Amino acid sequence: MSTPIFSEPFEPVGCAACKDKSLLPFEFTMAFQPIMDLETGRPAAYEALVRGRDGESAATVLSWVDDSNRYRFDQACRVKAIELSSRLGLTDLEGCRLSINFLPNAVYRAETCIRATLEAAREFAFPHNRIMFEVTENEPLNHGEHLKAIFNEYRRRGLITAIDDFGAGYAGLNMLTQFQPHVLKIDMQLIRNIADDPVRQAISSGIELVCERLGIDIIAEGVETASESEYLRSIGIHHQQGYYFARPGWESLPLSRG
Repeated sequence: MSTPIFSEPFEPVGCAACKDKSLLPFEFTMAFQPIMDLETGRPAAYEALVRGRDGESAATVLSWVDDSNRYRFDQACRVKAIELSSRLGLTDLEGCRLSINFLPNAVYRAETCIRATLEAAREFAFPHNRIMFEVTENEPLNHGEHLKAIFNEYRRRGLITAIDDFGAGYAGLNMLTQFQPHVLKIDMQLIRNIADDPVRQAISSGIELVCERLGIDIIAEGVETASESEYLRSIGIHHQQGYYFARPGWESLPLSRG
């Protein structure tokens, strides 16, 4: 059973977490996977995906995260993603975004917990308006107002917000009645074999229509075949991510073009 994003009752971490400069009890790095813009043939963004230093998967690294280090891990991921992607030359790719996954239950006050991100962006000369924060949709949301407040603060700061894995979890369209992100990423389970599946086609077309009406950009993730990509493109979904284009690159930017 998955651990809920927010448990009941919600007890925010105190400001002491910001002052805790102790190191994490484990090391990690990042792999980067491109999000392609099919209209330009270039990456529109790169998603930073956590990996262990010895090649461990994201799931393994996340299993090392608990209440004692969740805040430090979330903050360290943001800084690591900005630092490494900048060093790899992402800032030289015109308009290309950096997508970072974040843990909502590690954010006790959005305006405070964003400081390290903005400081890292300044230090590594990374335009903060090209940073996108993704939150997964596949966990129950018992404190939607808290996530709404985070998204509102990030918007105010000029950051981009996204809901990941849309269509795979608990909230679904109900989440969009509470707050609207800049970007919605359709889960790979809705994409699989979509070219031959009328049900998936109907659902995806419906999501595309809703997002068009709400002014939300769409990314299809988990695209693995040419037929999936072509069908999605035919219904107006031009931003796509998946193994069909490139696997995540260990401390590298696959398909990057300077």
